[in-house]
Amino acid sequence: MTQQHSRPQWWHDAVIYQIYPRSFMDANGDGIGDLNGIIQRLDYLANLGVDALWLSPFYRSPQADAGYDVADYRDVDPLFGTLEDFDSMLSGAHERGMRIIVDIVPNHTSSEHVWFQEALASPSGSRERARYMFREGRGEHGEQPPNNWQSVFGGPAWTQVPGEREWYLHLFDTRQPDLDWRNPEVLEEFDNVLRFWLERGVDGFRIDVAHGMIKVPELPDWDGSQEMIEGGNRGPMWDQEEVHEIYRRWNRVLTEFGRDRMMVAEAWVHPPARTARYVRPDEMQQAFNFDYLLTPWDADKLRRVIDTSLESYSAVGAPTTWVMSNHDSVRHASRLGLSHPGKRPNGIDADSEQPDEALGLRRARALIMLTLALPGSAYLYQGEELGLPDHTTMPARYRQDPTFHRTNGEQIGRDGCRVPLPWRANAPAFGFNTTGECWLPQPEHYVRYAADGQLEDEDSTLELYRRLLATRHEYGLGHGELVWQESSRRDVLSLTNGGVTLVLNLGDTSVALPEGQVALQSVTDAISHGQLAGNAAVWLTTP
Repeated sequence: MTQQHSRPQWWHDAVIYQIYPRSFMDANGDGIGDLNGIIQRLDYLANLGVDALWLSPFYRSPQADAGYDVADYRDVDPLFGTLEDFDSMLSGAHERGMRIIVDIVPNHTSSEHVWFQEALASPSGSRERARYMFREGRGEHGEQPPNNWQSVFGGPAWTQVPGEREWYLHLFDTRQPDLDWRNPEVLEEFDNVLRFWLERGVDGFRIDVAHGMIKVPELPDWDGSQEMIEGGNRGPMWDQEEVHEIYRRWNRVLTEFGRDRMMVAEAWVHPPARTARYVRPDEMQQAFNFDYLLTPWDADKLRRVIDTSLESYSAVGAPTTWVMSNHDSVRHASRLGLSHPGKRPNGIDADSEQPDEALGLRRARALIMLTLALPGSAYLYQGEELGLPDHTTMPARYRQDPTFHRTNGEQIGRDGCRVPLPWRANAPAFGFNTTGECWLPQPEHYVRYAADGQLEDEDSTLELYRRLLATRHEYGLGHGELVWQESSRRDVLSLTNGGVTLVLNLGDTSVALPEGQVALQSVTDAISHGQLAGNAAVWLTTP
């Protein structure tokens, strides 16, 4: 067994910045971000103080699901550039001391992948069809789907091959057919995909839908009762025991390239002890802590999820991760401004409750101080260092998320958190490019969040992040040990890690601070006469 966690590695305490390439920076002015845009902003990222960059998919794709429908896993889509551009970005990041993690999407391919095109052109029972989940339909003429499974994006999870009795499974969009991971040819192909990128020098992989891939062989109907009883994704298509054999196999592939490569699981399973099974010593190295992301603005619940997470991951010798936002969730600056702060809505539109923008930002600035005070690894979603909220009033005509369209708008979807970043206040597209083109529209109030203005403001959210990251590194908080400090208030969290004490006031009224020298505070009015204001946080150090 490979003991990946026997000694600390870079990912144990890394702060990793997620780049959603379509929306980060557009160098060629076509309205879609690209690899050369990332290259232009490498100095910005290095100055921010992050340790690694994770890139959402940039592979060849028809973009039915913003690149999570991959047509060629070994090439860059022309929308984003070329393999040579990727190599330049990789070397530029490495020169600045930042590692690169790339997305791997193994549960499904694009319907335009050569394998699926060959499958459609081949007969039932052929080698080509065996790479995917083709099954004969029910009913006298095969006119009914093979089972009652529903797509994560809405509607049936099966599509019938025209003129045939057979259907193919797609747990997501129709244009994302599921692979059959019991097929040795599929296993071998992805071994080689990993090696292709490892040979180019990537430092790790984020595994999309890591709890998928393996399905119960009989593909039984499912009424959802197991998930309702046990929590998490626990149906016959999720979190099956055999999926762990895939990650043991991939672990062996990574070790061919040394001991400093890693994988992080996107595994939406519950409770944390079950997620921790993905990071046992011979499997992956990290898993996203979605329980933390889903925790509301409540001191007791935050403390409970932190304790449970640390206990669960420690039991398998792996580091805990902390994540507040990503490309699939409403940004936490918006969630925290709702009447039920922290609740994870399925998108926000003009007909939804509108967040209190100022309160959401205030709480977001306080929450990052908790997140970066915790031992383990932290993930930041692009733009959160600017305090960006979602675009919560985006007109329906601009929405591109397949979830929105497959549910006829009943699920608002993820477009609001994917809007291109504002770099310059007084520039076309707020500096996202020079042409003013954007694949999703930016709200006018993004002018207040532009990076150029924040770089000149010592009280800005961007400056707060930079100082927090520098202090976290200085005190080694990622490798530290959490010790809770008791408080007389149930809406206050206080902890010590290394030489830093965090006090987070989740209530609306002020609370007395313990002794210590103020190192950082979440907002300028956080402290007055030895009291910490409501919805604010402070880091204290020993004089």
